[in-house]
Amino acid sequence: MTRPGGPTPLLVVDVVGLTPRLLAHMPQLSALAARGGRAALDTVLPAVTCSAQATFLTGTLPAEHGIVGNGWYFRDLGEVLLWRQSHELIEGDRVWDAARRARPGYTVANICWWYAMGAGTDWTVTPRPVYYADGRKEPDCYTRPAALHDELTEKLGTFPLFTYWGPGAGLASSRWITDATRHVMATRDPDLTLAYLPHLDYDLQRFGPDDPRSHRAARDLDSVLAPLLDDARRQGRTVVALSEYGITRVSRPVDVNRALRRAGLLEVHTQDGMEYLDPMASRAFAVADHQIAHVYVRRPEDLDATRAALDGLPGIDRLLDDEGRKAHGLDHPRAGELVAVAEPDAWFTYYYWLDDDRAPDFARLVDIHRKPGYDPAELFLDPEDPYVRVRAATALARKRLGMRYRMAVVPLDPSPVRGSHGRLPAGDDDGPLLLCSAAGAVPARIAATDVKALLLDLAGLGEAAAGRP
Repeated sequence: MTRPGGPTPLLVVDVVGLTPRLLAHMPQLSALAARGGRAALDTVLPAVTCSAQATFLTGTLPAEHGIVGNGWYFRDLGEVLLWRQSHELIEGDRVWDAARRARPGYTVANICWWYAMGAGTDWTVTPRPVYYADGRKEPDCYTRPAALHDELTEKLGTFPLFTYWGPGAGLASSRWITDATRHVMATRDPDLTLAYLPHLDYDLQRFGPDDPRSHRAARDLDSVLAPLLDDARRQGRTVVALSEYGITRVSRPVDVNRALRRAGLLEVHTQDGMEYLDPMASRAFAVADHQIAHVYVRRPEDLDATRAALDGLPGIDRLLDDEGRKAHGLDHPRAGELVAVAEPDAWFTYYYWLDDDRAPDFARLVDIHRKPGYDPAELFLDPEDPYVRVRAATALARKRLGMRYRMAVVPLDPSPVRGSHGRLPAGDDDGPLLLCSAAGAVPARIAATDVKALLLDLAGLGEAAAGRP
């Protein structure tokens, strides 16, 4: 349904981890696809959140938009940084830029898609803790306009950050995001609404995609989605539900940085008995990101030694060099000189220490900004610590009293992880999907780079928005 004199309003829901296998457990989304259509979605390498979302928004590959992973080595800073929030990191023409060329005044709401801060959207909601001066971290979110923060908090409560990630990650955060999306649609009526629902990420990584607990997670999220889909139908919005990747079963963690350290290529420095990665001094090190690892090699003459250290390492499927990166649209200056791709049942740890007694204190914490790589062990309480729940309860008690607390509950053993993603899927059953409520609007398969054009077409702006600035 097109608004009088205006574009067709859209709701785009990023249902992380949605695959054909999981769709069978989700009757609401299945009904949407039956009324409209569904397509296999050819994702990008790496098949991770930030890279895929940037491709959806710009219609380009990481080689152009620059988002080569959920994080990378910032060579000018000498630091590995993951999960940044500045929208300026994305290069290229966004879907709303194209829409506004065709329809000045086109309005957009972003509810928790990544790189939200500083984006040219009209309404923005994104997780953002309060970092107090005494070191405490408390749940909260960032909004723009600023007044939307108190409006949402009064209506929905504080954003439940500790159910968004960590051992307590669960449905509450996706329910809050869904309710916030419903509120913004009802009170602001955006032309384009983007919503990001992470719930399937959690149990699929904890237990694997074929575990009954993961199937239950799919059913639970589908139930939470129902009122949002009903709202969209009543408001005449075309709904697109898509996923960035599929999560597949894994059983083998691969310590790529430890291999580089044993080869004398990775260096650490020590403080208070703890070892810290020294990227500026290292000849080579890796930024682990699920099943992809960007391997940064300081000097060209160290490339052969780096390859030799990693060739034959169990769990590595292949190493992409300059030609390989170019073939996969990853040849951007932010990418590593080599890109390691894991075998289907393997994934990469960020671990670089050789003795757990020398691990940095952040290794046992949920600390996504200080770890120089992704750590899915943050989804677990340490099963080897008999007092872990007591420690967690004590830390929570200190938190409730307004005191500083240290939630050191994350295991250093990564073996419990049962699901991962990042490499390209072996088949459509384990790959991402795109569903659309509009009948006949989507082909049988669609590339991630074509999602931007599809959204403009669904809005009725395709031809008018085709020109680039």
